[in-house]
Amino acid sequence: MLQIKYKSISTEFHHPFTTAHGLKTHQPALLVAITFNGLTGIGEAPAIHYYNVSVESMIEELLQKMPILCRYSYTEPDRFWHFCHHLFPTNHFLVCALDMAYWNMYALMKRKKIIELWNTPWENCPLTDYTIGLDTPEMMIEKMNEKPWPIYKVKLAEKNDLAILNKMRTETDAIIRIDANAAWSLEDALTLLPELEKLNIELIEQPLAKDNWEGMKILKEKSTIPLIADESCVTEADVEKCYEGFHGINIKLTKCSGITPAKRMIEHAKKLNLKVMMGCMNETEIGSVAIANFLPQLDYVDMDGPLLLKVPELTQLKYEYGVVSWL
Repeated sequence: MLQIKYKSISTEFHHPFTTAHGLKTHQPALLVAITFNGLTGIGEAPAIHYYNVSVESMIEELLQKMPILCRYSYTEPDRFWHFCHHLFPTNHFLVCALDMAYWNMYALMKRKKIIELWNTPWENCPLTDYTIGLDTPEMMIEKMNEKPWPIYKVKLAEKNDLAILNKMRTETDAIIRIDANAAWSLEDALTLLPELEKLNIELIEQPLAKDNWEGMKILKEKSTIPLIADESCVTEADVEKCYEGFHGINIKLTKCSGITPAKRMIEHAKKLNLKVMMGCMNETEIGSVAIANFLPQLDYVDMDGPLLLKVPELTQLKYEYGVVSWL
C-alpha cells in the first residue's frame, strides 16, 4: 500500500508578479508526498486562478479518493499515471503532483535520477530564461538590471508595451523573449511584428487568444519570429492542433498532468518538427527538479520559479547565469 500525505504552501515572490492574467504576490501550491517501502517522493502543483484551480479544490478531491489511491499496488510510473488520470479525469493539476511524486519515489528506488532512467545524456541543454513581469517601464528595467542574465522573458499585455521593449533593448544585448499571454488581437500582432523583428526578439509566446486558430495561421505565415503555443497547448490532444498556427509548443507539467504525458508530447511535437519549450508555473525547487530532467530534450526552457520566489537555499539544482546544473 502507498502512504500519501499532502501540504498546502504559499511562497512569496521577490517582486509582485504581473501578467496579462493579473497580479500575484504569492504562489500557492499543493505538495504531495508518496511513500512506499520507506522511500518518499514529492510532487508539486501550483494553483493557477485562470485555470480555475485552487489548492483547496485539489485537496478536497484528493481526500475523496484517498482510500482508493492508497490501495494502489506498486508498478511503473506510466501505469500509475493512467490510474490517476482515470481517477481524476478533469484535475490535471492534482494528477501532475501525484505523477511527479511517484516518479520521484520510483527513481529513488532505482537509485538514479529520472533522466538516468531514460538514458538521456546530459548534453546540449538550453539556458533558462529569467522572467520580467509587467510593471512600469522603469521598474521592469530595474528588475532586469538587478538580475544580469543571458535570456529574459518579458511579459506584455498591450501593443503600447512596445515602448517597454525599446527601452529594455537600450539597456541590454541579452536575448529577449516575449509572452503576451493571449492578450493581443490579430491586428495588434500584425502591427507589432515588424517592430519586434527590429528588436531581435527570439520568440513570441501565445500572442493571440487560445482558441484563435485561424488568426494564428495568418500570423504564422507573416512571422519570421517563432511563435510558441502556451495557453493553446494544454494536453496531448492539443499538440496536433498547434501544428498549423505555431512553430512550437510550450509544455507545462502542471497543466498537461505530469511527467508521463509530457514525455509523449515531446515525442509527438518532434515528429511534427515543432520546437519544444518547457515552461514553469512558478514552482519551487520541487517542481523545477522535474523540469530539469527534460532539459536535453528541449529547444527552450523557462524554469525560473526558484529565482522569482523567496525559496530556501537550493539543495538539488544550481542556477548560474542561465545554466542549470545538478548539485
